[in-house]
Amino acid sequence: MKKLYFLFLLALTGAGIPAAFAQIDLSSLRDASSLTPRDLRCEYLVNPKGIDEPHPRLSWTFKATDTSASGQKQTAYRITVASSQKLLGSKPDVWDSQWVNSNQMQQIEYKGKALQSDRSYYWQVTVKDEQGKISSKSIPASWTTGLLSPKDWTARWIGTDQIFDPSKPDCNITDPWLRKTFSLTAKPTKATLFLASVGYHELYVNGKKISEDVLSPAVSDHTKRARYIAYDIAAQLRPGKNVIAIWLGTSWSIFGPYIDKDKPNTPIVIAQAAIYNGSKPVLTIKTDHTWKTHLSPNKLLGKWDFGHMGGELYDASQEIDNWNTTACNEQGWNQAITYNPKLKLSAQMVEPNRLFEEIKPLSISEKRADGSYRVDMGVNFAGFTQVKLKGNPGDKIEFLYSERQQEDMTFNLHSAYIIGKSGTGTFRNRFNYSSGRWITIRGLKYKPAPDDIKGWMVRTNFENAATFQCADELQNWIYDRVKWTYQNLSLGGYVVDCPQRERLGYGGDAHATCETGMFNYKVGAFYTKWMEDWRDNQGTESVVGNLYDPKFARQAVQSGRILNNGIVPHSAPTYMGGGGPAWGGIVVTLPWYIYQHEGDKRVLEKNFELVKGWLSFLDLNTKDNLLQRYGGSWDFLGDWLWPNATAEGMNNNKPETVCLNNSYRVFNLLTAAKIARTIGRNTEAEAWEKQAETYKAAIHSKFYNAADQSYADGSMANLAAALLAGVPPANLRDDVMKRLEKEILVNKKGHIHVGITGGAILFKLLRNLGRDDLIYSMTSQTTYPGWGYMKANDATTIWEMWEKDLPGHSLLHSSYLYPGAWYIDGMAGIRQDPQSPGFQKFIVRLPLLTAAQMPWAKATYDSPAGLIKTSWQRKDGQVAVQVTVPPNCRATLELSEKEATNLSYEAKKVKKVGSKEGYVTFELEPGNHILKTSAAK
Repeated sequence: MKKLYFLFLLALTGAGIPAAFAQIDLSSLRDASSLTPRDLRCEYLVNPKGIDEPHPRLSWTFKATDTSASGQKQTAYRITVASSQKLLGSKPDVWDSQWVNSNQMQQIEYKGKALQSDRSYYWQVTVKDEQGKISSKSIPASWTTGLLSPKDWTARWIGTDQIFDPSKPDCNITDPWLRKTFSLTAKPTKATLFLASVGYHELYVNGKKISEDVLSPAVSDHTKRARYIAYDIAAQLRPGKNVIAIWLGTSWSIFGPYIDKDKPNTPIVIAQAAIYNGSKPVLTIKTDHTWKTHLSPNKLLGKWDFGHMGGELYDASQEIDNWNTTACNEQGWNQAITYNPKLKLSAQMVEPNRLFEEIKPLSISEKRADGSYRVDMGVNFAGFTQVKLKGNPGDKIEFLYSERQQEDMTFNLHSAYIIGKSGTGTFRNRFNYSSGRWITIRGLKYKPAPDDIKGWMVRTNFENAATFQCADELQNWIYDRVKWTYQNLSLGGYVVDCPQRERLGYGGDAHATCETGMFNYKVGAFYTKWMEDWRDNQGTESVVGNLYDPKFARQAVQSGRILNNGIVPHSAPTYMGGGGPAWGGIVVTLPWYIYQHEGDKRVLEKNFELVKGWLSFLDLNTKDNLLQRYGGSWDFLGDWLWPNATAEGMNNNKPETVCLNNSYRVFNLLTAAKIARTIGRNTEAEAWEKQAETYKAAIHSKFYNAADQSYADGSMANLAAALLAGVPPANLRDDVMKRLEKEILVNKKGHIHVGITGGAILFKLLRNLGRDDLIYSMTSQTTYPGWGYMKANDATTIWEMWEKDLPGHSLLHSSYLYPGAWYIDGMAGIRQDPQSPGFQKFIVRLPLLTAAQMPWAKATYDSPAGLIKTSWQRKDGQVAVQVTVPPNCRATLELSEKEATNLSYEAKKVKKVGSKEGYVTFELEPGNHILKTSAAK
């Protein structure tokens, strides 16, 4: 070996390669670790800025050094954290975990020195592989801290003296500018501005906009909290005179449920930055009464309320040159007003909103009879539009947005631009967004060119995690449109029901969307933030009405009364809207789903009291072991928006509604018991399990129809809810399941016949049971009701209702997104292992479909534990399966007994384990696997 090394070194140096770079011991290549850590994350985020978690969790995945090899495993890890990159490489001064013998690579809690405010922390991980070989160090990652204690804040909330007047037809507030000038003797080495606002904001330093984020910050309950964002502004500061400028947008500052006696109904901001020269701060910039303010050219159109989200008016005649630079003349600017709202300041630990998918017009009409032009953007989307304009000074150009080809405007969404003295200008959204496919332009004296108009979807900047394709083009269309719709609803750190009419974070709708989100996107931070919103909202009832009416607000039923009895409103962080037990019950279901996907125990612990409070509220409304209708007329909804629901009447107290809500309550109890068991709260678990058994018996006694093995009205929703909750006694469960099959395949001729909550329950049940055949039947129909009917009617997004043209309903909605999870865990077969949250162990099971129904499918899922791939094909009686198992993971492949016969595979990488419930199981090591069989028919 030494001779070979000498000859190799001689060859390198003879080729002109310096000896210093030629010192390569060939044995090091042979002895390299099988693993390289990558994709380092802190609290789900990549290099997050300004976090306020004192014990952040750290996670990583792996790249295999040799992608053709198999069996790569982590047997130990070592995390190092330092206050600088230099120290990280030599002497980590904040934390050295030392070697920890463990295969854990997710949610590892930082246990180093106490974190300090406004500091940078750098970290790396090194691991030992299955042979004990030490890997190379990961590429360094980092996080920075925000202001960790309320005492760190010395800034004041500031704004203007404009106060919202709800009696006006449009918002009377003009979006304000605020600015502060100051001088520096040298260019700073570090400067992070922490900024929270009620209402959206943009930040500028010396004329430059900081960050590409839009519609910041994430939406929060502004009776309780404001989330701050950390902006690195050091690069934009310079010696001499500087200016920090903030543009505020009215938006959520006037939202009715956020009215509070200590907070003005106007946009306000608080900001603070310590400016460093070397290791010490030389100046602190903070918002206070010395800041200057001026009205901007921009204002909200509408009232930021149901059906009146409106748009924006930009008056270019009111522009002020250099308003955000040091050249601005501050004469005529007013002193800012200070305010004292009682809001908790916390870090925004979720990705910001960004622009995605530039959209260009599909067509532009000729001038219509009324002088307007109609622009078809080709797709329904929620986001920004930009239009280049020219005309005479003072000309007002209007933009009307519509989801429907036959209507110029839907849901009162409209914006306008007044041309300034230059005669040219560009309208572009800033603090509001539109939603629709068509734009009607009024007031323009010429036909706009296609290049004059652009659009962008706006959404939270989480990463895509999945791809899917199969042999059925309708299924591919549904998958694609479900994902597009989900993205268009994911604005501001929660999922809105619809982006045009309400923008509310309904809990009932979340059942229809959350697992679709988790199987297709990296949304750990997104849903963790949303759970914080639900905790903030607990104790206050939902709002259906006008909170600007003093005779109604906080006094009548469903007026946002603060009851502090465990009640949860039907939406968060937005309070408003109707719902029922399945809306508030998301506070139980969602943490459990996050835990299953991410392996995150902390989300269970943080939300446990929320769960307890909610279940105790339901106890207050229980009689004879059955949940009774409670609250107002919009507080006890069951299923919602099933086919023909509007005609039949949805908001009722019929037995089917009471039955479904009681079954869902049992599902809540059983899920809560699992949460309690997982975190060691066995006393609560036992109590909830006992309650569940008692309530099951009461539901069965009250609602079971022995004549046809159904519950209540025999609907799909009630059959599915009873089965998911385990209501039927063991000896009847198979009969009730057969009754559900009959309801789908015979009574409804293969069509779906449920709504939002009923559909989410139905798909959850069928996915759990592996009944892909029933889901495929419902998703493959091309006539009403179904997704294929939407496609046949030129839909580009998923609708609110199964019907297309019922008035008042949206065509971009959260209602029916539940198939999105099934394409990954059903059709592609990438399933959670219930015993191993976080996907370090997972199951692959081919769908229960014939080759004629589905000859092939393939998918990738970038799980929290690494990239999983599956591809399968059924053809001519043969089955071929390809599976990629990420390093440090294991998969269990489940094949039917027929498909497992005469199976060929690489024995050293695949181990036959046994049989279970009609499936033969195989354990797959990390690596790439191909398995083939000729026994399938």
